[in-house]
Amino acid sequence: KAPLGAFFSGIIVSMLQNDKDTIVAIATATGRGGVGVVRLSGKDLHVYIQGMIGREILPRQASYCRFLDAAGEIIDQGVALYFPAPHSFTGESVLELQGHGGMVILDALVQRCVSLGARVARPGEFSERAFINDKMDLAQAEAIADLIDASSIEAAKSAVRSMQGDFSKLINQLVEEMIQIRIYVEAAIDFPEEEIDFLQDEKLFSALDKLMQDITIVLEKAQQGSLLKDGLSLVLAGRPNAGKSSLLNSLAGNETAIVTPVAGTTRDVLREKIMLNGLPLNIVDTAGLRDTDNEIEAEGVRRAWREIEAADQILFIVDSTQDHAPSLQSVWPEFFDRYPNSKQQLTLVLNKIDISGLSAGAVPGVQTAFAISAKEQTGFDSLVEHLQKSAGFLGHSEGLFSARRRHLVSLENALDLIVIGIAQLRNAGAGELLAEDLRQAQKELSEITGQFTSDDLLGRIFSSFCIGK
Repeated sequence: KAPLGAFFSGIIVSMLQNDKDTIVAIATATGRGGVGVVRLSGKDLHVYIQGMIGREILPRQASYCRFLDAAGEIIDQGVALYFPAPHSFTGESVLELQGHGGMVILDALVQRCVSLGARVARPGEFSERAFINDKMDLAQAEAIADLIDASSIEAAKSAVRSMQGDFSKLINQLVEEMIQIRIYVEAAIDFPEEEIDFLQDEKLFSALDKLMQDITIVLEKAQQGSLLKDGLSLVLAGRPNAGKSSLLNSLAGNETAIVTPVAGTTRDVLREKIMLNGLPLNIVDTAGLRDTDNEIEAEGVRRAWREIEAADQILFIVDSTQDHAPSLQSVWPEFFDRYPNSKQQLTLVLNKIDISGLSAGAVPGVQTAFAISAKEQTGFDSLVEHLQKSAGFLGHSEGLFSARRRHLVSLENALDLIVIGIAQLRNAGAGELLAEDLRQAQKELSEITGQFTSDDLLGRIFSSFCIGK
Protein backbone atom coordinates (compact mmCIF):
# COMPACT_ATOMS: atom_id res chain seq x y z
CA LYS A 1 0.00 0.00 0.00
CA ALA A 2 1.37 3.43 -0.90
CA PRO A 3 2.19 5.82 1.98
CA LEU A 4 -1.02 7.17 3.48
CA GLY A 5 0.23 10.74 3.52
CA ALA A 6 0.54 10.77 -0.27
CA PHE A 7 -3.12 9.98 -0.84
CA PHE A 8 -5.24 10.80 2.19
CA SER A 9 -6.05 14.14 3.75
CA GLY A 10 -8.98 15.52 5.71
CA ILE A 11 -10.75 12.48 7.09
CA ILE A 12 -7.54 10.42 7.07
CA VAL A 13 -5.76 13.06 9.15
CA SER A 14 -8.69 12.92 11.54
CA MET A 15 -8.46 9.12 11.63
CA LEU A 16 -4.76 9.21 12.42
CA GLN A 17 -5.33 11.71 15.22
CA ASN A 18 -8.25 9.78 16.71
CA ASP A 19 -6.46 6.44 16.59
CA LYS A 20 -4.44 7.59 19.61
CA ASP A 21 -7.63 7.23 21.64
CA THR A 22 -8.74 3.98 23.22
CA ILE A 23 -12.18 3.14 21.87
CA VAL A 24 -14.89 0.94 23.37
CA ALA A 25 -18.21 -0.40 22.11
CA ILE A 26 -20.71 -3.18 22.60
CA ALA A 27 -19.90 -5.70 19.85
CA THR A 28 -23.07 -7.80 20.08
CA ALA A 29 -26.56 -6.96 18.90
CA THR A 30 -28.89 -4.83 20.98
CA GLY A 31 -31.30 -6.77 23.21
CA ARG A 32 -31.32 -9.73 25.61
CA GLY A 33 -28.95 -12.62 25.01
CA GLY A 34 -27.00 -15.31 26.75
CA VAL A 35 -23.68 -13.62 25.98
CA GLY A 36 -22.75 -9.99 25.39
CA VAL A 37 -19.36 -8.69 24.27
CA VAL A 38 -17.69 -5.36 25.00
CA ARG A 39 -14.63 -4.61 22.87
CA LEU A 40 -11.76 -2.15 23.46
CA SER A 41 -8.94 -1.17 21.11
CA GLY A 42 -6.01 1.14 21.80
CA LYS A 43 -2.27 1.55 22.08
CA ASP A 44 -1.99 0.36 25.69
CA LEU A 45 -4.80 -1.39 27.56
CA HIS A 46 -3.04 -2.29 30.81
CA VAL A 47 -4.85 0.44 32.75
CA TYR A 48 -8.18 -1.09 31.63
CA ILE A 49 -7.09 -4.63 32.45
CA GLN A 50 -5.98 -3.60 35.93
CA GLY A 51 -8.95 -1.30 36.50
CA MET A 52 -11.63 -3.76 35.42
CA ILE A 53 -10.09 -7.17 36.15
CA GLY A 54 -7.64 -6.30 38.91
CA ARG A 55 -4.86 -8.55 37.61
CA GLU A 56 -2.84 -9.29 34.51
CA ILE A 57 -4.17 -11.90 32.09
CA LEU A 58 -2.26 -14.01 29.58
CA PRO A 59 -2.39 -12.90 25.93
CA ARG A 60 -4.54 -14.89 23.52
CA GLN A 61 -5.91 -17.13 26.28
CA ALA A 62 -9.43 -17.11 27.64
CA SER A 63 -9.41 -16.01 31.29
CA TYR A 64 -12.42 -16.36 33.57
CA CYS A 65 -12.64 -13.05 35.46
CA ARG A 66 -14.78 -10.75 37.52
CA PHE A 67 -15.43 -7.37 35.90
CA LEU A 68 -15.16 -4.63 38.53
CA ASP A 69 -16.42 -1.08 38.92
CA ALA A 70 -14.45 1.83 40.40
CA ALA A 71 -15.31 0.75 43.96
CA GLY A 72 -14.19 -2.82 43.33
CA GLU A 73 -17.77 -4.11 43.22
CA ILE A 74 -18.59 -6.83 40.70
CA ILE A 75 -20.45 -5.62 37.58
CA ASP A 76 -20.44 -9.04 35.94
CA GLN A 77 -18.30 -12.11 35.51
CA GLY A 78 -17.25 -13.85 32.35
CA VAL A 79 -14.38 -14.43 29.93
CA ALA A 80 -11.69 -11.88 29.04
CA LEU A 81 -9.50 -12.13 25.92
CA TYR A 82 -6.44 -9.93 25.42
CA PHE A 83 -4.65 -9.53 22.08
CA PRO A 84 -1.50 -7.37 22.31
CA ALA A 85 -0.57 -5.22 19.30
CA PRO A 86 0.08 -5.83 16.48
CA HIS A 87 -1.45 -9.32 16.52
CA SER A 88 -5.11 -8.34 16.64
CA PHE A 89 -8.01 -7.44 14.38
CA THR A 90 -7.28 -3.70 14.51
CA GLY A 91 -3.49 -3.93 14.70
CA GLU A 92 -3.70 -2.29 18.14
CA SER A 93 -4.08 -3.98 21.51
CA VAL A 94 -7.59 -5.38 21.82
CA LEU A 95 -9.48 -6.49 24.93
CA GLU A 96 -12.80 -8.32 24.74
CA LEU A 97 -15.01 -8.78 27.78
CA GLN A 98 -17.55 -11.55 27.24
CA GLY A 99 -20.23 -11.41 29.89
CA HIS A 100 -23.99 -11.82 30.12
CA GLY A 101 -26.07 -10.31 27.36
CA GLY A 102 -28.21 -7.78 29.22
CA MET A 103 -28.05 -4.17 28.02
CA VAL A 104 -27.85 -2.78 31.57
CA ILE A 105 -24.76 -4.91 32.27
CA LEU A 106 -23.12 -4.13 28.94
CA ASP A 107 -23.79 -0.40 29.31
CA ALA A 108 -22.26 -0.50 32.78
CA LEU A 109 -19.10 -2.12 31.37
CA VAL A 110 -18.86 0.52 28.65
CA GLN A 111 -19.29 3.33 31.19
CA ARG A 112 -16.58 1.79 33.36
CA CYS A 113 -14.22 1.81 30.35
CA VAL A 114 -15.14 5.44 29.64
CA SER A 115 -14.37 6.39 33.25
CA LEU A 116 -10.90 4.87 32.77
CA GLY A 117 -10.26 7.07 29.72
CA ALA A 118 -11.81 5.36 26.70
CA ARG A 119 -14.31 6.94 24.38
CA VAL A 120 -17.27 5.27 22.67
CA ALA A 121 -16.35 4.12 19.17
CA ARG A 122 -17.94 5.50 16.04
CA PRO A 123 -19.74 3.09 13.67
CA GLY A 124 -17.15 0.99 11.88
CA GLU A 125 -14.20 2.46 13.77
CA PHE A 126 -12.68 -0.91 14.68
CA SER A 127 -12.63 -1.91 10.99
CA GLU A 128 -11.42 1.58 10.11
CA ARG A 129 -8.39 1.14 12.36
CA ALA A 130 -7.72 -2.28 10.86
CA PHE A 131 -7.65 -0.60 7.44
CA ILE A 132 -5.38 2.23 8.59
CA ASN A 133 -2.99 -0.24 10.25
CA ASP A 134 -2.76 -2.35 7.06
CA LYS A 135 -4.50 -5.35 8.58
CA MET A 136 -6.86 -5.38 5.58
CA ASP A 137 -7.60 -3.34 2.49
CA LEU A 138 -10.80 -1.41 1.84
CA ALA A 139 -12.52 -4.15 -0.16
CA GLN A 140 -11.87 -6.62 2.66
CA ALA A 141 -13.20 -4.16 5.23
CA GLU A 142 -16.40 -3.69 3.23
CA ALA A 143 -16.76 -7.47 2.96
CA ILE A 144 -17.00 -7.65 6.76
CA ALA A 145 -20.09 -5.45 6.69
CA ASP A 146 -21.44 -7.45 3.73
CA LEU A 147 -21.01 -10.70 5.67
CA ILE A 148 -22.92 -9.28 8.64
CA ASP A 149 -25.71 -8.04 6.35
CA ALA A 150 -25.84 -11.14 4.12
CA SER A 151 -29.44 -12.20 3.42
CA SER A 152 -28.60 -15.61 1.92
CA ILE A 153 -25.99 -18.33 2.31
CA GLU A 154 -24.73 -17.55 -1.22
CA ALA A 155 -24.19 -13.89 -0.31
CA ALA A 156 -22.43 -14.94 2.90
CA LYS A 157 -20.07 -17.26 1.02
CA SER A 158 -19.24 -14.50 -1.46
CA ALA A 159 -18.57 -12.04 1.37
CA VAL A 160 -16.22 -14.51 3.05
CA ARG A 161 -14.23 -14.85 -0.18
CA SER A 162 -13.87 -11.07 -0.42
CA MET A 163 -12.97 -10.87 3.26
CA GLN A 164 -10.21 -13.42 2.66
CA GLY A 165 -8.84 -11.28 -0.16
CA ASP A 166 -10.02 -13.09 -3.33
CA PHE A 167 -11.43 -9.90 -4.87
CA SER A 168 -8.43 -7.82 -3.81
CA LYS A 169 -6.00 -10.31 -5.38
CA LEU A 170 -7.76 -9.97 -8.73
CA ILE A 171 -7.69 -6.17 -8.50
CA ASN A 172 -4.00 -6.19 -7.55
CA GLN A 173 -3.25 -8.45 -10.53
CA LEU A 174 -5.02 -6.00 -12.84
CA VAL A 175 -3.09 -3.09 -11.34
CA GLU A 176 0.22 -4.92 -11.81
CA GLU A 177 -0.72 -5.75 -15.41
CA MET A 178 -1.53 -2.09 -16.01
CA ILE A 179 1.71 -0.91 -14.39
CA GLN A 180 3.76 -3.06 -16.79
CA ILE A 181 1.95 -1.51 -19.77
CA ARG A 182 2.42 1.98 -18.34
CA ILE A 183 6.15 1.38 -17.95
CA TYR A 184 6.35 0.36 -21.62
CA VAL A 185 4.28 3.32 -22.85
CA GLU A 186 6.07 5.95 -20.79
CA ALA A 187 9.49 4.55 -21.72
CA ALA A 188 8.52 4.83 -25.40
CA ILE A 189 7.45 8.45 -24.83
CA ASP A 190 10.71 9.27 -23.04
CA PHE A 191 12.88 7.95 -25.90
CA PRO A 192 11.26 9.32 -29.07
CA GLU A 193 14.56 9.34 -30.99
CA GLU A 194 14.48 5.56 -31.39
CA GLU A 195 13.98 4.45 -34.99
CA ILE A 196 11.26 1.99 -34.00
CA ASP A 197 7.88 3.44 -32.99
CA PHE A 198 7.19 1.25 -29.99
CA LEU A 199 3.79 2.87 -29.49
CA GLN A 200 2.56 1.36 -32.76
CA ASP A 201 3.87 -2.09 -31.90
CA GLU A 202 1.08 -4.68 -32.11
CA LYS A 203 2.46 -6.25 -28.93
CA LEU A 204 1.30 -3.13 -27.09
CA PHE A 205 -2.19 -3.35 -28.55
CA SER A 206 -2.32 -7.05 -27.73
CA ALA A 207 -1.36 -6.29 -24.12
CA LEU A 208 -4.04 -3.60 -23.93
CA ASP A 209 -6.65 -5.96 -25.41
CA LYS A 210 -5.72 -8.64 -22.86
CA LEU A 211 -5.98 -6.08 -20.05
CA MET A 212 -9.47 -5.12 -21.22
CA GLN A 213 -10.50 -8.78 -21.35
CA ASP A 214 -9.16 -9.39 -17.84
CA ILE A 215 -11.01 -6.34 -16.46
CA THR A 216 -14.21 -7.51 -18.20
CA ILE A 217 -13.94 -10.95 -16.56
CA VAL A 218 -13.49 -9.38 -13.11
CA LEU A 219 -16.36 -6.96 -13.81
CA GLU A 220 -18.71 -9.83 -14.71
CA LYS A 221 -17.84 -11.63 -11.47
CA ALA A 222 -18.26 -8.39 -9.51
CA GLN A 223 -21.70 -7.88 -11.06
CA GLN A 224 -22.70 -11.32 -9.82
CA GLY A 225 -21.39 -10.50 -6.36
CA SER A 226 -23.28 -7.22 -6.35
CA LEU A 227 -26.49 -9.04 -7.33
CA LEU A 228 -26.06 -11.55 -4.50
CA LYS A 229 -25.44 -8.71 -2.04
CA ASP A 230 -27.98 -6.07 -3.05
CA GLY A 231 -30.49 -8.01 -5.10
CA LEU A 232 -32.32 -6.84 -8.20
CA SER A 233 -34.66 -3.87 -7.92
CA LEU A 234 -37.81 -4.93 -9.77
CA VAL A 235 -40.71 -2.49 -10.19
CA LEU A 236 -44.20 -3.68 -11.09
CA ALA A 237 -45.88 -0.97 -13.18
CA GLY A 238 -49.04 -0.78 -15.24
CA ARG A 239 -52.56 0.50 -15.53
CA PRO A 240 -54.98 0.20 -12.62
CA ASN A 241 -56.40 -3.29 -12.04
CA ALA A 242 -53.90 -4.99 -14.36
CA GLY A 243 -52.91 -7.43 -11.62
CA LYS A 244 -49.71 -5.91 -10.24
CA SER A 245 -50.63 -6.55 -6.62
CA SER A 246 -51.75 -10.10 -7.42
CA LEU A 247 -48.36 -10.75 -9.03
CA LEU A 248 -46.56 -9.32 -5.98
CA ASN A 249 -48.57 -11.60 -3.67
CA SER A 250 -47.89 -14.65 -5.86
CA LEU A 251 -44.15 -13.99 -6.04
CA ALA A 252 -43.89 -13.21 -2.33
CA GLY A 253 -46.07 -16.12 -1.27
CA ASN A 254 -48.20 -14.01 1.06
CA GLU A 255 -50.94 -11.39 1.02
CA THR A 256 -48.66 -8.35 1.12
CA ALA A 257 -50.89 -6.20 -1.06
CA ILE A 258 -54.66 -5.71 -0.90
CA VAL A 259 -56.33 -7.07 -4.03
CA THR A 260 -59.84 -6.01 -5.03
CA PRO A 261 -61.76 -5.62 -8.32
CA VAL A 262 -61.79 -1.85 -7.70
CA ALA A 263 -59.32 -0.01 -9.93
CA GLY A 264 -56.79 2.11 -8.05
CA THR A 265 -56.71 0.03 -4.87
CA THR A 266 -52.93 0.46 -4.50
CA ARG A 267 -52.15 4.12 -3.83
CA ASP A 268 -48.75 3.86 -2.22
CA VAL A 269 -45.50 2.01 -2.82
CA LEU A 270 -45.32 -1.54 -1.42
CA ARG A 271 -41.96 -3.32 -1.03
CA GLU A 272 -41.15 -6.97 -0.58
CA LYS A 273 -37.79 -8.77 -0.47
CA ILE A 274 -37.83 -12.35 -1.73
CA MET A 275 -35.39 -14.99 -2.96
CA LEU A 276 -36.37 -16.39 -6.36
CA ASN A 277 -34.33 -19.41 -7.48
CA GLY A 278 -31.30 -17.96 -5.72
CA LEU A 279 -31.76 -14.44 -7.12
CA PRO A 280 -32.53 -11.82 -4.43
CA LEU A 281 -35.38 -9.59 -5.61
CA ASN A 282 -36.43 -6.25 -4.15
CA ILE A 283 -39.95 -6.06 -5.58
CA VAL A 284 -41.78 -2.74 -5.64
CA ASP A 285 -45.53 -2.63 -6.32
CA THR A 286 -46.77 0.76 -7.50
CA ALA A 287 -50.02 2.60 -7.99
CA GLY A 288 -51.80 2.16 -11.33
CA LEU A 289 -50.63 4.72 -13.89
CA ARG A 290 -53.45 6.96 -15.07
CA ASP A 291 -54.58 10.59 -14.99
CA THR A 292 -56.74 11.24 -11.95
CA ASP A 293 -58.27 14.13 -10.05
CA ASN A 294 -58.03 12.22 -6.78
CA GLU A 295 -55.23 13.90 -4.83
CA ILE A 296 -54.20 10.74 -2.96
CA GLU A 297 -54.12 8.58 -6.07
CA ALA A 298 -52.25 11.29 -7.99
CA GLU A 299 -49.54 11.27 -5.32
CA GLY A 300 -49.35 7.48 -5.67
CA VAL A 301 -48.82 7.86 -9.42
CA ARG A 302 -46.02 10.39 -8.83
CA ARG A 303 -44.35 7.96 -6.45
CA ALA A 304 -44.75 5.17 -8.99
CA TRP A 305 -42.84 7.16 -11.61
CA ARG A 306 -40.13 7.88 -9.06
CA GLU A 307 -39.69 4.14 -8.43
CA ILE A 308 -39.71 3.43 -12.16
CA GLU A 309 -36.85 5.87 -12.65
CA ALA A 310 -34.71 4.10 -10.02
CA ALA A 311 -35.48 0.49 -11.00
CA ASP A 312 -32.99 -2.04 -12.32
CA GLN A 313 -35.79 -3.76 -14.20
CA ILE A 314 -39.44 -2.97 -14.86
CA LEU A 315 -42.31 -5.36 -15.43
CA PHE A 316 -45.16 -3.59 -17.20
CA ILE A 317 -48.30 -5.56 -16.35
CA VAL A 318 -51.12 -5.61 -18.90
CA ASP A 319 -54.62 -7.09 -18.60
CA SER A 320 -54.58 -9.57 -21.48
CA THR A 321 -58.40 -9.66 -21.55
CA GLN A 322 -58.40 -6.03 -22.68
CA ASP A 323 -55.09 -5.42 -24.43
CA HIS A 324 -53.19 -7.56 -26.95
CA ALA A 325 -50.65 -4.91 -27.97
CA PRO A 326 -47.84 -6.34 -30.10
CA SER A 327 -45.04 -4.40 -28.38
CA LEU A 328 -44.13 -2.70 -25.15
CA GLN A 329 -43.68 0.65 -26.87
CA SER A 330 -47.20 0.59 -28.28
CA VAL A 331 -48.78 -0.40 -24.95
CA TRP A 332 -46.70 2.05 -22.86
CA PRO A 333 -45.87 5.06 -25.07
CA GLU A 334 -45.74 7.37 -22.04
CA PHE A 335 -42.57 5.71 -20.78
CA PHE A 336 -40.78 6.03 -24.10
CA ASP A 337 -41.90 9.64 -24.44
CA ARG A 338 -40.62 10.39 -20.96
CA TYR A 339 -37.40 8.36 -21.11
CA PRO A 340 -36.46 7.90 -24.78
CA ASN A 341 -32.86 6.91 -23.95
CA SER A 342 -33.61 4.71 -20.95
CA LYS A 343 -31.18 1.85 -20.33
CA GLN A 344 -33.56 0.04 -18.01
CA GLN A 345 -34.67 -3.49 -18.75
CA LEU A 346 -38.34 -3.41 -19.73
CA THR A 347 -40.49 -6.53 -19.89
CA LEU A 348 -44.11 -6.76 -20.98
CA VAL A 349 -46.25 -9.13 -18.88
CA LEU A 350 -49.67 -10.14 -20.22
CA ASN A 351 -51.63 -11.13 -17.13
CA LYS A 352 -54.96 -12.91 -16.59
CA ILE A 353 -54.42 -15.59 -19.23
CA ASP A 354 -56.70 -17.84 -17.15
CA ILE A 355 -59.50 -15.64 -18.55
CA SER A 356 -58.15 -14.57 -21.96
CA GLY A 357 -56.97 -18.04 -22.92
CA LEU A 358 -53.48 -17.03 -24.09
CA SER A 359 -50.76 -19.67 -23.85
CA ALA A 360 -48.42 -19.33 -20.90
CA GLY A 361 -44.79 -18.38 -21.42
CA ALA A 362 -42.91 -16.23 -23.90
CA VAL A 363 -45.22 -14.51 -26.39
CA PRO A 364 -44.28 -15.55 -29.97
CA GLY A 365 -43.14 -12.69 -32.20
CA VAL A 366 -43.00 -10.16 -29.36
CA GLN A 367 -39.67 -9.15 -27.85
CA THR A 368 -39.40 -9.62 -24.04
CA ALA A 369 -43.09 -10.33 -23.52
CA PHE A 370 -44.50 -13.10 -21.32
CA ALA A 371 -48.02 -14.36 -20.73
CA ILE A 372 -48.90 -15.35 -17.16
CA SER A 373 -51.71 -15.80 -14.71
CA ALA A 374 -50.86 -14.24 -11.36
CA LYS A 375 -54.00 -15.84 -9.92
CA GLU A 376 -53.18 -19.39 -11.12
CA GLN A 377 -49.39 -18.85 -10.93
CA THR A 378 -48.85 -20.14 -14.46
CA GLY A 379 -46.14 -18.89 -16.83
CA PHE A 380 -43.85 -17.94 -13.96
CA ASP A 381 -40.97 -20.25 -14.88
CA SER A 382 -40.20 -18.59 -18.20
CA LEU A 383 -40.59 -15.12 -16.67
CA VAL A 384 -38.21 -15.92 -13.82
CA GLU A 385 -35.72 -17.44 -16.25
CA HIS A 386 -35.90 -14.25 -18.31
CA LEU A 387 -35.28 -12.07 -15.24
CA GLN A 388 -32.22 -14.12 -14.28
CA LYS A 389 -30.83 -14.04 -17.81
CA SER A 390 -31.39 -10.32 -18.33
CA ALA A 391 -29.75 -9.58 -14.97
CA GLY A 392 -26.79 -11.78 -15.88
CA PHE A 393 -27.41 -14.02 -12.90
CA LEU A 394 -25.55 -17.33 -13.07
CA GLY A 395 -27.60 -19.11 -10.41
CA HIS A 396 -24.63 -20.10 -8.24
CA SER A 397 -21.99 -18.48 -6.04
CA GLU A 398 -19.00 -20.72 -6.76
CA GLY A 399 -15.89 -18.60 -7.15
CA LEU A 400 -17.81 -15.34 -6.71
CA PHE A 401 -17.02 -12.58 -4.26
CA SER A 402 -19.10 -9.78 -2.78
CA ALA A 403 -18.94 -6.46 -4.58
CA ARG A 404 -20.54 -3.07 -4.22
CA ARG A 405 -21.88 -0.55 -6.68
CA ARG A 406 -18.77 1.62 -6.28
CA HIS A 407 -16.60 -1.36 -7.29
CA LEU A 408 -18.62 -1.82 -10.47
CA VAL A 409 -18.36 1.88 -11.29
CA SER A 410 -14.58 1.85 -10.81
CA LEU A 411 -14.16 -1.22 -13.05
CA GLU A 412 -16.44 0.26 -15.72
CA ASN A 413 -14.59 3.59 -15.59
CA ALA A 414 -11.22 1.85 -15.91
CA LEU A 415 -12.48 -0.07 -18.93
CA ASP A 416 -13.84 3.09 -20.58
CA LEU A 417 -10.55 4.95 -20.03
CA ILE A 418 -8.54 2.17 -21.69
CA VAL A 419 -10.91 2.15 -24.68
CA ILE A 420 -10.49 5.91 -25.04
CA GLY A 421 -6.72 5.66 -24.68
CA ILE A 422 -6.44 2.97 -27.36
CA ALA A 423 -8.58 5.02 -29.75
CA GLN A 424 -6.40 8.09 -29.19
CA LEU A 425 -3.25 6.09 -29.82
CA ARG A 426 -4.54 4.42 -32.99
CA ASN A 427 -6.17 7.50 -34.49
CA ALA A 428 -3.75 10.24 -33.46
CA GLY A 429 -0.62 8.50 -32.20
CA ALA A 430 -1.22 10.28 -28.90
CA GLY A 431 0.98 8.26 -26.56
CA GLU A 432 0.87 10.95 -23.87
CA LEU A 433 -2.93 10.79 -23.78
CA LEU A 434 -2.83 7.00 -23.56
CA ALA A 435 -0.37 7.26 -20.67
CA GLU A 436 -2.70 9.66 -18.84
CA ASP A 437 -5.75 7.46 -19.46
CA LEU A 438 -3.84 4.45 -18.12
CA ARG A 439 -2.82 6.45 -15.04
CA GLN A 440 -6.45 7.40 -14.39
CA ALA A 441 -7.58 3.81 -15.01
CA GLN A 442 -5.05 2.54 -12.47
CA LYS A 443 -6.34 5.10 -9.99
CA GLU A 444 -9.91 3.81 -10.52
CA LEU A 445 -8.82 0.24 -9.77
CA SER A 446 -6.73 1.28 -6.77
CA GLU A 447 -9.76 3.02 -5.24
CA ILE A 448 -11.38 -0.40 -4.86
CA THR A 449 -8.74 -1.60 -2.41
CA GLY A 450 -8.13 1.82 -0.87
CA GLN A 451 -4.71 2.70 -2.25
CA PHE A 452 -6.29 5.84 -3.72
CA THR A 453 -9.43 6.87 -1.85
CA SER A 454 -11.30 10.15 -1.55
CA ASP A 455 -11.98 11.49 1.93
CA ASP A 456 -15.76 11.52 1.70
CA LEU A 457 -15.85 7.98 0.30
CA LEU A 458 -14.03 6.59 3.34
CA GLY A 459 -16.38 8.47 5.63
CA ARG A 460 -19.45 7.03 3.89
CA ILE A 461 -18.09 3.49 3.86
CA PHE A 462 -17.18 3.17 7.54
CA SER A 463 -20.13 5.18 8.85
CA SER A 464 -22.43 2.55 7.27
CA PHE A 465 -20.95 -0.19 9.52
CA CYS A 466 -22.55 -1.20 12.78
CA ILE A 467 -21.08 0.11 16.04
CA GLY A 468 -18.60 -2.33 17.54
CA LYS A 469 -17.30 -3.57 14.18
